Amino acid sequence: MPPKFVIAGKLNREYILPPLGNPLMDSPGGNLLYAAGGLAVWEANAGLVARVGEDYPHQWLRDLEKLGFHTAGIHIIREEKNIDLRSFIAYTENNERSHSNAVSHFARRQITFPKALLGYQPVDDSSEDLRESDITSPAALDVPRDFRDVRHVHICPFDFTSQSQMVNLFKGGSDQTLSLDPAPSYMKPRFWRTLRVILQGVTIFHPSEEELRSLFWGETHDPWEMARKVSDYGPRIIVIKRGPLGQWLYDAAGNHRYEIPAYPSRIADPTGIGDAFCGGFLAGYEKSNDPLTAALYGNVSASLKIEGSGPFYPLDVLPGLAEARLHSLAEFAREV
Repeated sequence: MPPKFVIAGKLNREYILPPLGNPLMDSPGGNLLYAAGGLAVWEANAGLVARVGEDYPHQWLRDLEKLGFHTAGIHIIREEKNIDLRSFIAYTENNERSHSNAVSHFARRQITFPKALLGYQPVDDSSEDLRESDITSPAALDVPRDFRDVRHVHICPFDFTSQSQMVNLFKGGSDQTLSLDPAPSYMKPRFWRTLRVILQGVTIFHPSEEELRSLFWGETHDPWEMARKVSDYGPRIIVIKRGPLGQWLYDAAGNHRYEIPAYPSRIADPTGIGDAFCGGFLAGYEKSNDPLTAALYGNVSASLKIEGSGPFYPLDVLPGLAEARLHSLAEFAREV
């Protein structure tokens, strides 16, 4: 049987020094898994699409299958045995994240620097050539045939070329819901005309507030006007992620504008909360076909993720906690 959902994104081998709790050393991560974890708070029947090298631990793939995920879309690139999937994140006292100077961050915390991080350099996402593709990004050709007619699809941030090919693969389905989380590298005014082409195949657009303001820099300061301009080119639902402030939601069908505050959570590790939100949103939209309800589902997924480390921390919380938060949060969402 094909999965109910499909998520395409990146896999990483993570080294995280979180604000609270123990460090994660060579742990499974990447935006794909955080989105999958947010979805799995509500349902785990998803096909995953990603790329790894031959040295990626096969046990990690088996663990995903045990959680109920379909891994046929995780493509092992044989000719590139040592694709560098390492990712380092350290959080400061102010919860600001750093991807560089790994040695100094370990020294500051008086933690032995892991040999596996020797030679690590943060990924440079600053390329302004939209034709460049990243070998660690999933490709449309990697998507198994029985994934292609799945109705609910989410595309995580990765390079523009690979994302646009993925959108083109799925947008042929008249009954498909396709959500897209953009990469910061192309959310700039000079790329707006190019971005509009792929937005025609997108149902739900998930930029952060910073990304959206960057896209419309010098044109308008009104986020609702930005959301309306985006919706003119295809997406019916615009979700503006605002980190600790929650989300703004624009439902173009009825010109509805909603503000949803973030559920008050203990901040242990913010890694992947935006991806967890997107996964939860997709699950909520499949259940309800209602954008506001979907945003509440995503908000709860993010609130669970931020309280611990690792993409699947939300699955280890007390039974019924997600549903209780969903009920509580609904009282605080408001139309503006």
